[in-house]
Amino acid sequence: MVREFAAFAIVATVTWISGVSSADAQQREFNTPDLVILNGKVLTLDDRSTVTEAVAVADGKIIATGTSASIRSLAGDRTRVLDVSGKTVIPGLIDTHAHFKAAGLGDYVVIMGRAKTVAEALEAIKSFAAKTKPGEWIIGGGWHPPSQLAEKRYLTRQEIDSVAPNNPVYLRTVGHFSMANTMALQRVGVDKTTEDPSGGKFERDAAGELTGLLVETAIDRVEKAVPPWTEADEMRQFTIAEGVLNSFGITSAIEGATEPRDIRTLQKLVASGKATLRTGVMFRPEPPADLTAWEAIMSGNGASSGFGDDWLKFAGIKIFYDGGMTLKTALMREVYPDSHDNYHGNTQQTPERLKQLISICNRYDWRVGVHVVGDLGIDQVLDAFEAVDKEKSIRDRRFVLIHASLIRPEQMERAQRLGVRIDFQNVFMWDKAATVERFLGKAIADRAVPTRTLIEKMGLDNLGAGTDFPVNPINPFLNMYIMVTRKDPAGKVYGATEAITREQALRLYSSAASRYTFDEARKGTIEPGKLADIVVLSADYTAVPEEQIKDIKADLTLVGGKIVFQR
Repeated sequence: MVREFAAFAIVATVTWISGVSSADAQQREFNTPDLVILNGKVLTLDDRSTVTEAVAVADGKIIATGTSASIRSLAGDRTRVLDVSGKTVIPGLIDTHAHFKAAGLGDYVVIMGRAKTVAEALEAIKSFAAKTKPGEWIIGGGWHPPSQLAEKRYLTRQEIDSVAPNNPVYLRTVGHFSMANTMALQRVGVDKTTEDPSGGKFERDAAGELTGLLVETAIDRVEKAVPPWTEADEMRQFTIAEGVLNSFGITSAIEGATEPRDIRTLQKLVASGKATLRTGVMFRPEPPADLTAWEAIMSGNGASSGFGDDWLKFAGIKIFYDGGMTLKTALMREVYPDSHDNYHGNTQQTPERLKQLISICNRYDWRVGVHVVGDLGIDQVLDAFEAVDKEKSIRDRRFVLIHASLIRPEQMERAQRLGVRIDFQNVFMWDKAATVERFLGKAIADRAVPTRTLIEKMGLDNLGAGTDFPVNPINPFLNMYIMVTRKDPAGKVYGATEAITREQALRLYSSAASRYTFDEARKGTIEPGKLADIVVLSADYTAVPEEQIKDIKADLTLVGGKIVFQR
């Protein structure tokens, strides 16, 4: 078990460059830092969990750590000196699963995340419609009605019609359910006679009328009709979004399901020199019915996982398999409570087709991450991984189970033997734990996201933490608080035995998270030679009372040694 930070004394260790005073003048000039951070409590997260006082940065990289006196001695006439007055300094945080573009959409979509009732949700749509021309699409997202609204349900098309009768309205949620009003359905030719697509449905009421709820693959019919943003809009959205993540101390993120258009925009943002977030993209092509077409996508132009640079690279291919805990669509070994039809959950394809998709990806050196939540779904994804491993080894490729919220110990052992990562999101249990309990029972809610067991069975370096923002809050310190306490907003504890230490939680956001993109030698700790992605905190993460962990803020965020956020 990793030791708590609070037990560590300040270690005044100076690295190789700290003895530069004995070097000749030319060598000293070469090593003169651009920036020194002094008088901090620097949590390096190196292999020894060294805590020191100061950091020197040159050309975007860390060149030394040590005592404030030793680092100050490296400074030259042009060195910027940053005295942090005893504040805690940590490596830049890495969210291993987010859809962060959503953080830049405030001017473009209806913000539904604040609605607590159906009436408030409808009022938000009505207000947005008032400033929208008739006939223009109204888009919403970033919310989860069953857990968020007092009524614990989705909006109906008739309710949406009542506040936006003159606009097609399409409300995204967590990727498995969406809502549309009458005009939106009419735009895409869907009415009560329309057949449900394979793997999805247009929900109907008892009289056979459309409710406006779109389930799984039925979403595509409306999603594809929504006009795309302009290139200028998308550049602005990503620029804003990256700044929002920087404000939380996040310096890198895995974009969890990236479309080609977004990859192009991110590339343009990097080329413009305005990027402030390092991004690994999980490319999500829509699997065509024809496997030959899927193979053509995978062979593409010869690129594969890892292609890119420190700012933007392909992390892998994202494939969806089952649904979610709060959606009653996770594929479970046991029948859902109160099920009257032997219901175990849903999948978006058969186990055999999943294996075929992964096999083709593997053939062309694409690492695969599969969205899977339920334990039966995890069984079937691991079966597919084991099958393709026999065709071509995946053991050093870090294939990923994304979410794996209800993984069992023996499944962790299977994953570990295959070299498979698990990247999970404890923050799901913040405002949704009660919904999980309602749908699946308290025992399953207690074993959801079994973080301590995952560390014990798989080793911390094979794991990573993220948020699945905008489904959940992006705040990494809220996520760490939940990992440490297992509490929801009401203070109710779910699965107390799965709580972990503060250092473990921080490493899941840094040293362990960096391994998602094979960047453990480039970032994730504060050590010489690594990228100068550094965060100064508002409070001492190692010492504040547990209840205050969630309230910690980033006071200063540096990416590549440049300040990208200052509170």
